[in-house]
Amino acid sequence: MEKSLFQKKLTQYKDMVYRIAYTYLRNQADAEDIAQETFLKFYQLSKPFSDAGMEKAWLIRVTINACHNLKKSTWYSRRAASKEIPELFSDPTDSLLYEEVFALPERYRVVILLYYYEEYSIQEIADLTGRNISTIQTQLARARKKLKLALTEQGRESYEQGTLQTGYESHSNA
Repeated sequence: MEKSLFQKKLTQYKDMVYRIAYTYLRNQADAEDIAQETFLKFYQLSKPFSDAGMEKAWLIRVTINACHNLKKSTWYSRRAASKEIPELFSDPTDSLLYEEVFALPERYRVVILLYYYEEYSIQEIADLTGRNISTIQTQLARARKKLKLALTEQGRESYEQGTLQTGYESHSNA
């Protein structure tokens, strides 16, 4: 791959790849390692992708696979967990919402990230994760319910009607 093209693609996708890795691994250093590994594989590709959608899907799939591989490793399971949450958003309300999303179990967290933050449809998420459409729909519904409960308990009723409902209605999915 040409160096200038790679730099452009790196700038375009680096936040997305890092965010997905961080969502899976909950550790800044591990997420950075996975992002680096993903972009190294991307750089070493011999053929370019026919369209940007396939390229983005490939990056997401490689990132998810690398995260799964790291989590399966003996080294990963034997080290101490870190409870860090970096400043990923400039707006404090987004940070609060992200903290609640981050507190969800992995299966819900990833679906919420791909649906709301990366704006994938339910069908696309099912394809990327290798899950059934009905599974993705159920996980989204359960994640929304858990988020609504958590945000309501913390006195953030503005999310009850705003972010979660608005985001859902703006997507046209399977």
